[in-house]
Amino acid sequence: MKLSDLQTPCLILDKSRVERNCARMSARAATLGVALRPHMKTGKSAEIAKIATAGQTDQTGKTGGVTVSTLAEAEYLFEHGFADILYAVSIPPSKLDRAAALTARGADLKILIDSVEVAEAIAAHPGTHAVMIEVDCGEHRTGVDHDNDRLIAIARILDNSPRARLAGVMTHAGHSYRGRTPEDMQAVASVERDAAVAAAELIRADGIACPIVSVGSTPTALYADHLDGVTEMRPGVYTLGDLFQAGIGSHGIDDIASSVVASVISHNKARGTLILDAGGIALSKDRSTEALGKDGDKGFGLLADLETGRPLHGLTIRGTHQEHGEVHLPDPALFETLPIGARVRVLPNHVCMTVAAHEIYEVFEEGSDEIIARWDRRNGW
Repeated sequence: MKLSDLQTPCLILDKSRVERNCARMSARAATLGVALRPHMKTGKSAEIAKIATAGQTDQTGKTGGVTVSTLAEAEYLFEHGFADILYAVSIPPSKLDRAAALTARGADLKILIDSVEVAEAIAAHPGTHAVMIEVDCGEHRTGVDHDNDRLIAIARILDNSPRARLAGVMTHAGHSYRGRTPEDMQAVASVERDAAVAAAELIRADGIACPIVSVGSTPTALYADHLDGVTEMRPGVYTLGDLFQAGIGSHGIDDIASSVVASVISHNKARGTLILDAGGIALSKDRSTEALGKDGDKGFGLLADLETGRPLHGLTIRGTHQEHGEVHLPDPALFETLPIGARVRVLPNHVCMTVAAHEIYEVFEEGSDEIIARWDRRNGW
């Protein structure tokens, strides 16, 4: 099967680009002297996880660790040979049984908390848990301040628990996405690093072990001047790339590895528009590139040539309905270039949101239009 044979809309993946993206980040982690624990919330695929962790091993020689955003991802990746897993979303008490069951099966699962209440629930739980404390380094979503009394209170509860242990601290500088220059991102990376290291030092000063110091986002991983005191980083979107990351300089347009194939299904020459069969569900309605200003705004996705992946005349999806994507054509001659039935790639604004609508990657390699594999994904929670 070839790219041009695919039913649309569908999700495609350039394996060559994934491999290059992952190799670059692995080299970056090595330069910074930290372990790479890639966040699989973007790819949600065992095959992508294998590429992302290639060459990454723990002290026992086992496959390197991964990060996940759902317990479903954790269970799926464990079943595919990944034991060292960080579930990087604050866990409620209602999910402790499920987490403990995965640990009982042999997973080295680390769960995340930021409250005394959940620490107490973990201490009272009959299962075994390794726990990370989330530190807020400036995004103000979840986490405790690195010098807050709550940090030590949580650490003490876990340290005194008969079955739980404190595995370390982690933080995430999601606000790095607001940076627009390398200097912006480097400044956020410094705050991220310093917050995590300070939290670990405060816990250790209280006589409690804190082995893991975890930081990470794609921008801060790329722009940090150093990660002294940090043990691992957890970027994720770099594996596939997207228009927003290209817009802030994390990578180039040619590094975007996953996109949606769509077909032209209608022309409205009076209005100067064409319609694709990929709408809000297939593409997501994420408008993250809008924040990049007029020159960086890519609507709901950027059209690219099916075979080469190169952008097509700067065309973007201006509007979406559930199953329709509307494209404005500035030149009437483009109706001939894109006749009804033509197929295009749509490069995503925020790849994590776009790929979430799909169950399968149709995999090919750069320079070829042959589909060489179908890789599954683990959606859901």
